[in-house]
Amino acid sequence: MRRAIVSALMLVIPLGAAPAQDIAAGETSFRKCQLCHDVGEGAKNKLGPELDGLNGRKAGSVENFNYSEGLKSSGVTWTQETFKEFIKDPRDKIPGTTMLFPGIKDDKELGDLWAYLEQFGPEGKKQRQ
Repeated sequence: MRRAIVSALMLVIPLGAAPAQDIAAGETSFRKCQLCHDVGEGAKNKLGPELDGLNGRKAGSVENFNYSEGLKSSGVTWTQETFKEFIKDPRDKIPGTTMLFPGIKDDKELGDLWAYLEQFGPEGKKQRQ
């Protein structure tokens, strides 16, 4: 009986649980982005657009930013999945982008960076702590 219970539990318990996202580590990772991007209250467009309210935003839609045709016509809506795909290799994911970033390949770092960015609403206020 005990063996049957243990076997049943093994089927229910996920074997490879996803690692928890670390917002502080995401903030550290964002330092790679700060030369070109801004986030938070008072964020402004720099070489790249500000990143407030990124989750659910259409690519190429920040006002007063001159996007490449590749990004404007990409049809991408930013989600965790599309963001991670793009940031791994921006020029491969969206040909014609002017973003000259070599990419972040580490899945944990990508998740942490997304968790950091996702906390900022469209007005730059943190939606969660």
